[in-house]
Amino acid sequence: MFLGDKVRHLLKGTFKSRNISTLTSKLLSYNMAEELNIQDNEQAQEYSASNIQVLEGLEAVRKRPSMYIGDTHEKGLHHLVSEVVDNSIDEALAGFCDHIDVVITEDNSIRVSDNGRGIPVDEHEKLHKSALEVVMTVLHAGGKFDKGSYKVSGGLHGVGVSCVNALSDYLRAEVRREGKVYMQEYSKGHPKAPVAIVGTCEEHEHGTTVIFHPDPSIFQTTIYNFHILSNRLRDLAYLNAGVTLTLTDLREQDEQGNPISETYYSRTGLDEFVRYIDASKEPLINDVIHINSNKGGIPVEVAMTYNTSFNENIYSFVNNINTIEGGTHLTGFRRGLGATLKKYAEDSKMLEKVKVEIKPEDFREGLTAVISVKVLEPQFEGQTKTKLGNTEAIGAVDSSVREALSIYLEEHPNQAKAIVEKIVLAATARHAAQTARMKVQRKSPLAGGGLPGKLADCSSKDPAESELFLVEGDSAGGSAKQGRDRKFQAILPLRGKILNVEKAMDHKVFESDSVVTIFRALGVTIGTEEDPKEANLSKLRYHRIIIMTDADVDGEHIATLLMTFFFRRMRPVIENGYLYIATPPLYKATFRSNQEYCWDDVQLRQFIDKYAAGNEDQVKVQRYKGLGEMNPEQLWETTMDPENRMLKRVNISDAAEADRVFSMLMGEEVEPRRRFIEENATYANIDS
Repeated sequence: MFLGDKVRHLLKGTFKSRNISTLTSKLLSYNMAEELNIQDNEQAQEYSASNIQVLEGLEAVRKRPSMYIGDTHEKGLHHLVSEVVDNSIDEALAGFCDHIDVVITEDNSIRVSDNGRGIPVDEHEKLHKSALEVVMTVLHAGGKFDKGSYKVSGGLHGVGVSCVNALSDYLRAEVRREGKVYMQEYSKGHPKAPVAIVGTCEEHEHGTTVIFHPDPSIFQTTIYNFHILSNRLRDLAYLNAGVTLTLTDLREQDEQGNPISETYYSRTGLDEFVRYIDASKEPLINDVIHINSNKGGIPVEVAMTYNTSFNENIYSFVNNINTIEGGTHLTGFRRGLGATLKKYAEDSKMLEKVKVEIKPEDFREGLTAVISVKVLEPQFEGQTKTKLGNTEAIGAVDSSVREALSIYLEEHPNQAKAIVEKIVLAATARHAAQTARMKVQRKSPLAGGGLPGKLADCSSKDPAESELFLVEGDSAGGSAKQGRDRKFQAILPLRGKILNVEKAMDHKVFESDSVVTIFRALGVTIGTEEDPKEANLSKLRYHRIIIMTDADVDGEHIATLLMTFFFRRMRPVIENGYLYIATPPLYKATFRSNQEYCWDDVQLRQFIDKYAAGNEDQVKVQRYKGLGEMNPEQLWETTMDPENRMLKRVNISDAAEADRVFSMLMGEEVEPRRRFIEENATYANIDS
């Protein structure tokens, strides 16, 4: 069970650990849409100036928070911390800060402190109030808009800390400047009193501390996840060499009774980042190719290497912001990489005997790269800054890569030869996979003739309401078929363990019966206009894909293989929130006329204490190791009924960390996996 639990945890899926309280997560709600009701038709027809609502100050942020932070769930909650930390990082980029501390307090407040210059507190010339209050309460206000204050910065959407203030039921800002400590408190974005001097400090002390608590009336959860924040701070340390960041969690203690704390620091930056990501993979070359240049006023830094895997892993950042959707800087990198490698291969006559066409994706197989650019005025697509739109970034990154990579290839002929041979192998394998891939494609996903024979489909043809259960074994599949709601629930029994796609080349993947069966059932094709290897979800038949396996070691292994499959071959399924984990109960406890299902050991203990006064001998406990041990009615009642079940959505909060863990747990290298298991053995649930 260890593999499944740990992978799910590191994917930041809301998987509920069966015996570890720190991994406990909430049940997802499907009723999240706002309902707009017009109660009076006559009133609705009246439309005049009185109907025009003007939202002043930060009211707009509180009215429509998702427009500013993406959502009001876990992602948006943690985005608040990023906004505050990014302000401190901007001070580091400007050369005035080298230490940032983040603390999660006992009540899930966040405290961020830095040793930057400190937010100005003098009176603002136009608004006639302290600059600190302006920064904290006015949208589109801050030093980032003054090119003399910050050369580059992340938060140029202008929401930043004022948005955090608006969405917090309490915020306190402290500034250390010129021997004095200034402070102002706020509630839901409104100052509680003017800025005041509350103490003194040494003349050399300077910096800003922001303490805030997210407003529970805005957010669906206000509980911070240490690992999500840890991944973000780790990335920032790699992206900003020489800056020390710490994360402390006052809610938990280590064995010595001290708060859980981690420190993040990188001396060489992106080089270390790439080696960290590739730590569990077999290197093709031992070097990390480092590119550092400034083209047209745009600083470009790239670190890249090749491994023997069949996956491409590129992570792009703009002003320390993770652009998960890429953008123009990624386009420039791919263009420069492909053109340079192709020219070198042709000039060195290494392609003369190659009988297949080399395509752009072949240059990226086995590639791990981190791209970081600094843009003076970044143009992002969307409020959450996930895709860069600045066209000038294409040429800057393209020319930087061509220039530096050409020099590296000429100076390192052995490594260059290994890379080109890898490219040729990728092209050959891609050509072999084309025929196998055609087996997966179906002319009509909704036509019964193309569906796999074992699939018990649902009657609904609406993907939004349809769900597919991937069930371990024919026995459990039979129970699930009998217990399901045929209108919207489809069942696909899986026999045995599916192919480990982490180790398999493309043509092997598409020749696997189990893999082909899943592709056909989902109606998914492979290949998009931008990426021939990416899954095309335009004809996806189900918007809830639910992995339902036994609660034993084999079941967890199968679940892990399935998640590896989706992460490597159909990542958009996870990114769009379509992948779930079913959580069947572990026990059925009976004491006289009282019966309850228990999903973990804690619930079982509570049942024993409640009904049998703690006497285990008086309670009959049935342990469900397999789904097949439940009859159809029990399986429906506990695991499949939307009214009672616990579904855990799998999501990726940090793609680089997820990639590293999957490579370690499912790849060829044994030693990193052995160390990982030994270090985390206490997390394992050993079945007796």
